Amino acid sequence: MGHMGIERTLDLVRQRFFWPKMAVDVENTIKTCGRCVRRKTLMEKAAPLVNIRTSRPLELLCMDFLTLEPDSSNTKDILVLTDHFTKFAVAIPTANQKAGTVAKCLWNEFMVHYGIPERIHSDQGPDFESKLIKELCEVAGIKKSRTTPYHPRGNPVERFNRTLLGMLGTLENKQKSQWKQHVKPLVHAYNCTKNEVTGFTPYELLFGRCPRLPVDLAFGLSVREPRSISHSDYVKNLRSRLEESYKLASKHAFKSAAKNKARFDKRITPSSLDIGDRVLVRNVRLRGKHKLQDKWEQGVYKVIKRAGELPVYTVQPENHDGPSRTLHRDLLLPCGFLPACPDDLPAAAPVQRPRTRNLTREH
Repeated sequence: MGHMGIERTLDLVRQRFFWPKMAVDVENTIKTCGRCVRRKTLMEKAAPLVNIRTSRPLELLCMDFLTLEPDSSNTKDILVLTDHFTKFAVAIPTANQKAGTVAKCLWNEFMVHYGIPERIHSDQGPDFESKLIKELCEVAGIKKSRTTPYHPRGNPVERFNRTLLGMLGTLENKQKSQWKQHVKPLVHAYNCTKNEVTGFTPYELLFGRCPRLPVDLAFGLSVREPRSISHSDYVKNLRSRLEESYKLASKHAFKSAAKNKARFDKRITPSSLDIGDRVLVRNVRLRGKHKLQDKWEQGVYKVIKRAGELPVYTVQPENHDGPSRTLHRDLLLPCGFLPACPDDLPAAAPVQRPRTRNLTREH
């Protein structure tokens, strides 16, 4: 009763009983207790950081929704788009997160201005995984990829979201009530400042020249650009500058990614899974007042597939009662020692089918 830890349980047993290897038996019993494992085991980072690499603009466009408190116009959502290579960002305040809104913003606010990306990467939100978005990608020849569930590190746009939140948070209180009006100017300021990862401004990497800013007009400063005699000379010089910029940006990005990976990997205990391994799935639905709920789901799963060299696994219920799921390694807990059918599993709740309205009228 109480499912105490090893030391307390062993102390209690020692006061009353003795048998050979008693400490080992108590420790093994507690470590393989299904209730203790599901309730007390904390999630650990078990997979090293995997960096996404790109080598040119519009090779990969990352998108996500950022939700804030409503402003004076009752707007609360921002569709955020970032080009992975240049770090160029576009943020569009939206009335909702519907698929139609996403499709319109992608076309009207990004593609017609900057071009069609080769691939779009997002989370598994229904607004990004809808039939409409898939049709848009098919028509435009865009590949669509997505993160694994409940793993925000898989979407690089999350970092810019924090940057945008920080910039919006510096607004005066009166301005915060109208934050919608300040989103695009703030994002433009971000695009015109040097990115620590690439060593260039996103604007320069995308357009091949330095931006002309209000401060330049105020002080009569001229943007340094090599003068070209003809259009062909300009294109030739531009191509040369961009090629050199891309090489330097890739070099900077590689060094930054390697540094981040080394720092991240120091905090993990590497542990991969094999096909057939038994695992528990992290209870990611714990939100709000659920202090008594288990940290891991009740059912036991089996690993049936791994996504190449990525720390992403497809698992299915051991009793085959339910669909398979594709999850990041950090959301899985090896549990080969647990029984196949634990006694404390709650009975499955009956599935209630939604009532449908009978449209046939009797006259």
